[in-house]
Amino acid sequence: MTARERDVTATPSQPYSPFAGAARPAHPLAARRGPSPKRPERPVRRPRPSAARDVLTLVALPLFAALVLPAAFAGGGTRRWFGGRSEGQRAEAQAAKDAAAAAFYELDTAQRDLRISIETITAVDDSPAARRVVSDFEALGRRIDEASQKYITAVDAHDLDRDELEASVAARARGELVAAKDELGRVKADLDRFEQSLGPLLGKAETQLARLAPAVERARQALLAASNALDSVRQSGLKADDLAARLAALGPELTKLNRGAGQHGVPETLERAERVSREAAAVRSEAERLPERAAEIDHRLVSLRTRAQALTTRSGQVEPVLSELRRRFTAECWQDLQHVPEQAAENVRQAEAKLKEARTAREAQRWPDAASLLATVRALLNSTDEAVSAAGDRLRRLNAVQKDPQQEIDRTRFAIRDAQRLAMAGRTTPDPRQAGPLDDSVARLDRAVATLEGRHPDYWHFLTETEAVRQTVARVVAQIREERGGV
Repeated sequence: MTARERDVTATPSQPYSPFAGAARPAHPLAARRGPSPKRPERPVRRPRPSAARDVLTLVALPLFAALVLPAAFAGGGTRRWFGGRSEGQRAEAQAAKDAAAAAFYELDTAQRDLRISIETITAVDDSPAARRVVSDFEALGRRIDEASQKYITAVDAHDLDRDELEASVAARARGELVAAKDELGRVKADLDRFEQSLGPLLGKAETQLARLAPAVERARQALLAASNALDSVRQSGLKADDLAARLAALGPELTKLNRGAGQHGVPETLERAERVSREAAAVRSEAERLPERAAEIDHRLVSLRTRAQALTTRSGQVEPVLSELRRRFTAECWQDLQHVPEQAAENVRQAEAKLKEARTAREAQRWPDAASLLATVRALLNSTDEAVSAAGDRLRRLNAVQKDPQQEIDRTRFAIRDAQRLAMAGRTTPDPRQAGPLDDSVARLDRAVATLEGRHPDYWHFLTETEAVRQTVARVVAQIREERGGV
């Protein structure tokens, strides 16, 4: 509101009177001079105006009315009466300007938020779909720039606060601002639809980003735990040089993790963090087990040395067993055992040599070497134990079949008959796939029994044949049960 408008508003409206000039000031500004001085109790007689003064007063009345009437009709304190249509157009233009400004701000905010989403996707995903999203967003950005420039041009072209604003200018400003607002709204709608289409890609990217910080932190904590475990082991007197080397190799990986995903990418950083966590956890686990592992190796050294000494004693008992086999049975029953004493002695000698090497590796704290050597010793002693035991077992079985071969025969025939009953269960005729092997087993057993006739039967051949028949029957039974669903 201008100073003149405030002045007019401050002056109350008065009806027009030809004697107004004699009753109150002729201009509203006169109201600012303060209250009139107190009128004297007795009226003062004034001289009668002359005829010339009367004529001048009548001539000045139209001019006085022209000055007073606009102020009188403005009563209420608004803009000048003759500017009503311009002020309406100004108000509508201002409203259009405010609406366009709101649309511009809303579009700018949406674009900023969407740019964050695009950056989230590109930080994680390098697929063709992600690259297409970037190009589509750039195209939308160009449309946003065009719509924004249209709005800024419309705002700069018209000064809606100017006092003397023509109605036509206000109407033109309103039209341009409404058009700018509508264009901003259309672009905003396209931007919203584009944002909705990003749902799957954005969800996947946010999931990976949510995993990133915890994964990197887990890797750091895993490395710290491995380092602490290694320090604890070294304080106990164990060197653990191999574990220290493995932990040192993870140093460059930690450096890359500290540089962040911005340099190496989110997927690569996630994979690196998981690998570092996994390898550091393995180092920590082995370091924590190292004292136990050292104690275990010490125990195995003592145990295997004791076992080697026992096998040395047992190997000396093989020769008497072989002598009895040679004296009582045919050569086919013991020829394959001829070299057991020599082989047992050689195996024990090699085992003792490996035990010495394992002891040396243990003292040097070369744990993998010590464990490998002890595994070799164990294998040599197992082989020796089986060979030495085989001689005694051979004599025991040959004694049993020589005394009563019928027990072995009955055992084998029972297995064949049990398989035949199973094959015929629920059938009137046997399945050739089962009947054939079972019939062959019966014939093979008969041939084995026939070898027992004579002065010096081959009992070992008889035992191996009956064992082979029982194995064939067992395979047929397993096949039948499999076909019948485990019956």
